Order: sequence, then structure tokens, then C-alpha cells
Amino acid sequence: MLVFVIDEFAKEYLHSDLREIREALLGKLDGLSEYDVRRPLTATGTNLLGLVKHLSVTEARYFGEVFGRPSPEPGPRWDDLSLRGTDMWATEHETREEIIGRYRRAWAHSDATIDALAVDAPGHVPWWPRPDVMLFNILVHVLTETSRHAGHADILREQLDGSVEMTASARQAAIDRRAEIERVARKAETPGPDSADPGVSQR
Repeated sequence: MLVFVIDEFAKEYLHSDLREIREALLGKLDGLSEYDVRRPLTATGTNLLGLVKHLSVTEARYFGEVFGRPSPEPGPRWDDLSLRGTDMWATEHETREEIIGRYRRAWAHSDATIDALAVDAPGHVPWWPRPDVMLFNILVHVLTETSRHAGHADILREQLDGSVEMTASARQAAIDRRAEIERVARKAETPGPDSADPGVSQR
């Protein structure tokens, strides 16, 4: 009985964190223009709407295929190399509403899988070196993946308009601190003449 309680606690704890970080990620699109949610913001083209599109494929694949519960909206096959990267950006024919809606429907399918299965329910990930998994492994993996991309979204949104999830005073303190961070970074790059060389013995 105790093992069952612990297992249910672990499943609900991870699921709760996943639900929270999903919403946080979508919140990064609020108030932005169509151009800004789509525009490439890194050298490799990372963009906000693309992160959402990518995670809808991630959820459908891991909480669908892996447990023999295919999503009603199947995405690109994992082994189709010609489609690699196509889930990382919105085409000119895809609307923001369509991509967000697809992500929310992927949540619903994932949530149904999570609710229906025990935390140790077996699954199979053919593209992993050790393909035999449990629901627990997949919960951790998708939570990690979503959190990683939510972190990307935090930085992209701050680059766009300075929006950060801080109080006004905390944001101002961070801005004020930036000059000091820059000064320390530059000093580390060009140490003064009195800096000790770690390869030279001091006597």
C-alpha cells in the first residue's frame, strides 16, 4: 500500500510540474506580433512559435507512440530523416492559433495517457539506446525537455522586449547589476599584471 501511495505521489508531482511549465511556455507568446513569435532569434533559427510546435510533436510522440496510444493528430515519423527540423518553425500556412491549439490537444492526449497508466507502466522508445522504459522515465524526459525549451523561451522573450517574470524592483536591480557583471567579465578576460599565474609557484 505504501509503495502505491509513493508511486501515485511521484506521478502527480511530475505531472503537476509539467502542466505548470506548459502554461509558462505559452505565456511567452502573449502580447507579441505575428512577426515576433515567428522570427529566428538565434543563428540556428530558434523561434518562439517553433518551440511550441516542436513540443506538441514531442508530447504526441512520447505519450502516444511510446505507449501504444497513438495521437489522433500524428506528426512526422521519428525515423523520417527528411522531416528532421520541420517541427521547429511555423510555415507561412500555419497560424499561431492552429499551433497553440495543436499543443493544447497534445496536452489533453498526454494527460489521458498519464491518468490511465501506472507510473511503472511499460513503454518502448525505439530511438533510444535503452528502448524499454516506464511512464516514470517518460514523465521525467518530457518535463526536462519542456523546461529546457521554456528556458530558451525566457531568453528569447527578454531579447525581444525585455519582458521577464520579475517584480519591477527586482528587474531594476538586475538591470543595475548588469554593469557590474560586465565589469567583472571584462576583468577576467584581461587580468591585471599582479594576477598570479596558476602555473607558477608563488614563494
